[in-house]
Amino acid sequence: MDDFLKRLPNTGQTDIRLFAAAVSASNNGVVITDHTQPDEPIIYCNKAFESITGYNNKEIVGHNCRFLQDGDDNQDARHLLRKAIKNGEHCKVEIRNYKKDGRLFWNELMISPVKDQDGNITNFIGIQNDITRRKEAEDALAAEKGHLEERVLERTEDLQESETYLASIIETIRESLMVLDEKMRVLSVNDHFCRFFKSTEKEIRGKVLFEHHNGQWNLPELKNLLINVLPNNNPFEGFEIENEFPNIGRKLLVLNARQVTLKGKYQNRILLAIEDITERREIEQRKEDFISIASHEMKTPLTSIKGNLQLLQRKAIQNNDTQYLSGFETAAKSIARLEKLIYDLLDVSKIQSGKVGFYFTKFNFGQLITEAVNGVQATTQTHKLVMTGSADMVITADFGRLEQVLLNLLSNAIKYSPDGKKIMVHTSILPDYVKVSITDTGVGIHERDHKRIFERFYRADQISEKFPGVGIGLYVSNEIIKEHKGTLWVESQEGQGSVFSFTIPINR
Repeated sequence: MDDFLKRLPNTGQTDIRLFAAAVSASNNGVVITDHTQPDEPIIYCNKAFESITGYNNKEIVGHNCRFLQDGDDNQDARHLLRKAIKNGEHCKVEIRNYKKDGRLFWNELMISPVKDQDGNITNFIGIQNDITRRKEAEDALAAEKGHLEERVLERTEDLQESETYLASIIETIRESLMVLDEKMRVLSVNDHFCRFFKSTEKEIRGKVLFEHHNGQWNLPELKNLLINVLPNNNPFEGFEIENEFPNIGRKLLVLNARQVTLKGKYQNRILLAIEDITERREIEQRKEDFISIASHEMKTPLTSIKGNLQLLQRKAIQNNDTQYLSGFETAAKSIARLEKLIYDLLDVSKIQSGKVGFYFTKFNFGQLITEAVNGVQATTQTHKLVMTGSADMVITADFGRLEQVLLNLLSNAIKYSPDGKKIMVHTSILPDYVKVSITDTGVGIHERDHKRIFERFYRADQISEKFPGVGIGLYVSNEIIKEHKGTLWVESQEGQGSVFSFTIPINR
């Protein structure tokens, strides 16, 4: 907010500064969007908004507010908001939103337009309150009214059934599970836990987890995570530990924990799930080693082939031997594609080992955009690349790596829109960030794949059937943007094209 305040004039703006300071300190979530930019991007949010949604500032700025609906599009409130924004009106709705961890929360949202001296709308201000508890209370009261005695009996029976159901799950699931109380004493474990750790339930039940197995579980970070599960309802996932355990030797385990709930009521119990990923990690490591070795081994002979082919091309040109020139050009393009694949595989290997080199310098962002667009435009005669927006800003970043991201996104836009004719490249300068959006009219991406396409080697089913590829370009691009402390995302519907956008800080 300090940066936001610095942009205000120093004279005659005391009231505005006091208002802005109050907004920053408010317990209500506050966002400001830019109505002059396409898709109404968020340009400011206060700390309360970050706390309510679970997202941080860099994950929020540049997005449209609809990203909080996470695909829950069929809501009347969305239509009311869209109409109010279109007509420049005030609006108040109750809408279902989703936190970063996927949990639903009800949002009481009020939006108001901000106009300049000429009456033109420049921004919208949104005030949000988390009314989830109120909605839950209203639902509970409506359900309980008139049936209190009957409901008490039903809930008693349901609780017994739920406990039986939960116990059956714990006993049959193929994962080690344990239930802890608020003092971290083990209340129960399932059969899989006993088989995996080669122990009996009697040996561990009633003991404090951190004192079991000669202290193998007594890790400060794990202890801190578990202690905070109950009082703050703060679950955790994907915590890895590697240790020597009695009877089973050295194992790599991944832990997930959350507070137990029965019929919507939180219990003073923690369900801890333990998965053995030792073998899986070893397989992944062997795969990484193979990729690294294979990439390096292919690089040397490919360089030799490329050099000899270039020599043959020059000889054919000198001898005016047109019969072979066409074949040489086709071979050169194939070698270029193979060379790109090898370098992408090398990047994947470096990313996994944490050895990717980045060289941050100051440069004009507009120059980067122009060079990347012109470079890709020179390679295609089927598509027109159109630049819009503003990019005249000096930033601190790795020019070469960002160019790599742009080339990949632009090439994908052309590749996956074979029937399209135009690719739109829009750049925006936001408070403390720059944003790039690349829009195509191609095959689109199903909503279920929006996050997975940035995983290593993942390709959507409908795309892999029609277009060649190995699924590493978006993974590498996403890792580069992450290294710049930015965010890369996609908005798309199957059959309706895609918009790939990323934001990065102006000064890293």
